[in-house]
Amino acid sequence: MTSHTPRGLRRLSLAGFAATAATLVAVASAPTPALAAEIPGVDEIVHSDNLTQLANVPKSAAFSQLNSDLAFQGKYAFSGNYNGFVVYDISVPTAPAVVSEVLCVGAQNDISVLGNLLFLSTDSSRSDDSCNSTALPASDKNAWEGIKIFDITDKAAPKYIKSVETNCGSHTHTLVPSKKDVYVYVSSYSPSSTYPDCLPPHDAVSIIKVPLSKPTDAAVIAAPNLFPDGGNPGGNGSSSTTGCHDITAYPAKKIAAGACMGDGILLDISNPEAPVVTERVRDLTNFAFWHSASFNNAGTKVVFTDELGGGGLATCNPEIGPNRGADAVYDLAGGKLEFKSYFKIPRENAFNENCVAHNGSIIPAFGRDILVQAWYQGGVSVWDFTDSANPVELGYWERGPLSATGTATGGSWSAYYYNGLIYSNDIAKGFDVLKLDDPRTNSAAAVRFSELNVQTQPQYPACDTVLRDASRGISAKRGVTCVDGGTIRGKVEVSRGATLLAYGATVAGDVRVTGGGTFSLLDSSIAGDVWADELAQVYVAGNRITGDLDVHDTAGAVVISGNTIGGSLECEYNKVAPVNDGVRNTVDHREPGACAEL
Repeated sequence: MTSHTPRGLRRLSLAGFAATAATLVAVASAPTPALAAEIPGVDEIVHSDNLTQLANVPKSAAFSQLNSDLAFQGKYAFSGNYNGFVVYDISVPTAPAVVSEVLCVGAQNDISVLGNLLFLSTDSSRSDDSCNSTALPASDKNAWEGIKIFDITDKAAPKYIKSVETNCGSHTHTLVPSKKDVYVYVSSYSPSSTYPDCLPPHDAVSIIKVPLSKPTDAAVIAAPNLFPDGGNPGGNGSSSTTGCHDITAYPAKKIAAGACMGDGILLDISNPEAPVVTERVRDLTNFAFWHSASFNNAGTKVVFTDELGGGGLATCNPEIGPNRGADAVYDLAGGKLEFKSYFKIPRENAFNENCVAHNGSIIPAFGRDILVQAWYQGGVSVWDFTDSANPVELGYWERGPLSATGTATGGSWSAYYYNGLIYSNDIAKGFDVLKLDDPRTNSAAAVRFSELNVQTQPQYPACDTVLRDASRGISAKRGVTCVDGGTIRGKVEVSRGATLLAYGATVAGDVRVTGGGTFSLLDSSIAGDVWADELAQVYVAGNRITGDLDVHDTAGAVVISGNTIGGSLECEYNKVAPVNDGVRNTVDHREPGACAEL
């Protein structure tokens, strides 16, 4: 395979950028930015009161190249780097531990995981598909680039098991799971007549089918053309479309959103082997490079990002303004996208700080649409787009520039929320763990994922009812009931088919949940017993329960962690062995059985 230009941080030409910037002066004025004197010093950390750092793990010498994307599974985080990937144990958030480092050069090593498989994107021309390959020019027909697959059954010793070469390489990739297979949508772009394996026109996505029972049989099965008309021709500051930079799939809704250079698209992925473009939008005024996309949980909104300058330029300043290098919020109804607003961080960055909208994920707070997002040296921002037309920032965390005088590429490449915390992969400074403590977002901790690849967006229980108080208890017979820090003056009964998520609740009575989906009870006080029977999964953590806790016949994961239980703890007939996530429960009386050691 071949490669076009060095991939990774793709830049607009400085001349082209200067011309673009000159046209931006007339754009509507930005929110009042930070004064230049308020820009933090070199490596100085500034943050809002609600977002603080718990830990940082610097890069090792072998991983001196750029950090890239992140993926998560159980107690592990997987960190991509242009030189390979690192596996972290994140079970102790204040002290993440390196489990393994795998050297496998091939920018940008975009990363994802599924079960015992890990996938890496190679988007730079290599001498072969090995992890010991050397660089070759893009014009060499013998060069290789594409997808690498690892077996991560043993997190301490991942095994490279398969490679799949793809036309134009793999800048990013997206997993679309099915029952027996996983499909890998490979995004790549920028063909050239001098690249034998990446000739124009290239408006396709390569689709790799990976049989889960035999992943070594993985192969490209299709390469549908998403832009038969050639896509956006470019000009006026917008990019010419020659493929997609990134695709975010939402398998539960059978849709995907593609950020494709000069175009934003929606895809029907009902047949994952033959995705169909159903909607396309352009922004010829403010969007230079459509970079990535996120759905809200309901699938009624899409946030697209504009990576103006390719991630290598300073765009967070008054000269560029609030609408370039920003996010665009679109409502999605009846299959149509309607633009509603832009969002950009309100803080001014230094002249030598690369800063622009980049990778982020949804924070599953009850009843809200909230995104955490990386902005390179602009840091990490948390913002609320529940009101599509009026997004607002809720918090931020930022390092000062890498240099007081020179230009150096750095900052947060990806910032993602996973099971109660925010993880950021800083290009230069390593792996950061952040804690968001805000009444508007804390309820998100009640939503747990066993695995997270942000570009394969998971669906979580959507609150049909959000309660903060109930004078006579709760009797839920259908839908999803969410209790967000409220006082329930009576018992809670959840019938078969209904779901209960509770964070910070005070319940004056028993809690009984039977025959439903997810049951999550976090940081709550229960004056009575808690009974969970025949559920899909159970997460009970950090609670004070005066009576018994009984968990029976759960089909999926059971986490019982850090509770103080005044009665007994009993677990029977659960299909998956219950765990305590490393935090033991304080129990007055331990019954024999699966939970005896929790």
